[in-house]
Amino acid sequence: MTRIGFYILRAPEPHAFVCRLCQQLTRRGQRVYVHAADAVQVQRIDEALWTERPESFIPHDVLGTSEDAQTLVLIGHAEPPEHQAEILINLAPEVPLFFSRFERVAEIIPSNDSMKAAGRKRFQFYRDRGYQLDTYQDVDG
Repeated sequence: MTRIGFYILRAPEPHAFVCRLCQQLTRRGQRVYVHAADAVQVQRIDEALWTERPESFIPHDVLGTSEDAQTLVLIGHAEPPEHQAEILINLAPEVPLFFSRFERVAEIIPSNDSMKAAGRKRFQFYRDRGYQLDTYQDVDG
């Protein structure tokens, strides 16, 4: 069964944290799909992965472009990637319909009220269906 982790950020924006999490996961050789809320957020995450830490670039592709099946990090906002990834990082306000394809889901909750409210609804969704939930409070964004 998919394990769900909620990361409650101190920061109002998730980009720096997502970059660090992707770096951590790819160092372990894990494949990651970052599910953004929309195309604008896809672009922001794409840019952050290029610029957040210039000394440690994180190879990635945007879903729907000429993505390489060997790339460990894919970013998208509509459909999931065709190839299997172990980790789903969800930045969208709703639970992606395809979340159960992944071994783990990282639900990222920035410190703004609307995102916290959406995060509570997602937490309740998973809890009501019996998923194992982990919560990490006050994570540096």
